[in-house]
Amino acid sequence: MSKTIKGMYLFAGQSHPYLAKTVSELLGEPIAEANVELQANRESKVNILVSVREKDVFILQTGGENVNNGIFEFLIMAYACKTSSAKKIIAVMPYLPYSKHSKMRNRGAIPAKLVASMMCKAGVGHVITVDLHHKEVQGFFDCPVDNLRASPFIIRYIQQEIPDYKNAVVVAREPGSTKRATSFAERLHLSLAVIHGESKSDYYDEDGSGSPPPEYDDSSVSRVLPSVLPEMARKEKPPMTLVGDVTGKIAIIIDDMIDNLDLLLKASQLLEERGAYKIYALATHGQFTKSDLSKLENSSLEEIVVTNTIPQNSNSTKLKTIDISQLIAESIRRIHNGESMSYLFRNITTEES
Repeated sequence: MSKTIKGMYLFAGQSHPYLAKTVSELLGEPIAEANVELQANRESKVNILVSVREKDVFILQTGGENVNNGIFEFLIMAYACKTSSAKKIIAVMPYLPYSKHSKMRNRGAIPAKLVASMMCKAGVGHVITVDLHHKEVQGFFDCPVDNLRASPFIIRYIQQEIPDYKNAVVVAREPGSTKRATSFAERLHLSLAVIHGESKSDYYDEDGSGSPPPEYDDSSVSRVLPSVLPEMARKEKPPMTLVGDVTGKIAIIIDDMIDNLDLLLKASQLLEERGAYKIYALATHGQFTKSDLSKLENSSLEEIVVTNTIPQNSNSTKLKTIDISQLIAESIRRIHNGESMSYLFRNITTEES
């Protein structure tokens, strides 16, 4: 049996082998032995091959291409460790699946809450993740959640890899990204621009509130006449426009996640029309299809840069990846040793937390 850090095991699902290997090497902790496979009937099978009794168990799994398989694979692995008397089970999920889905849509559900409940029920007692899309997701868990920040790695990339970055403007792709973009602009001592007019589908007619009132029988004694109720004006998407000046500048689009390349390319086209001579897009998480990558090669974007919270299987010259395995490894080390996590959040203001 391989030598391990005392009182700890690091397990890994199948979602991100490269990240698991890198974190393992940084910790000097081999990935613990477990059989994880997808059977012919598409059911996940997990068999833990080491004793985890009274051990801190860290399970690294992230969102990716087969997100639903990944979730259930993780749940089975966590539950197997729970029933094998693990002391504590820590989920290491650099990209938390369904973290974007934290609001009610029409007559739907809140999948982020469901995922959190299942993880806690499976035995998870602590969660490590990176740059949640909606920070309120932390409240869905009945255990501590450390929402780490990839921004120091992204800022370092801008300073080291973007020539003449001091002649740049930080751009928020839509108003909801303004706070994040402002944080980058202040740290880089750059000006800020905001693209207005794009929607992330957070509109009134999609939240279920737009349902018509029920039909009433004329014999009803007490009812509210629908004609008496004031009607809320429908929101209309304004034409896409730019608030700020990028003429003769490098435009650096900042967001937490890029999962809709078409919207990003529209933003890039607008910036090009407004005079930006180079356009970069940087985000913590990136999810792309094969068709996205072909569009990217033919676009006006100089580069898309994302971290490796989600595996990127691409040879595109325009898609770059920042390795944040050091951040993941250090958070695991600190939690296992009972050290403060505040060092990893230094210079993070209350507004950003």
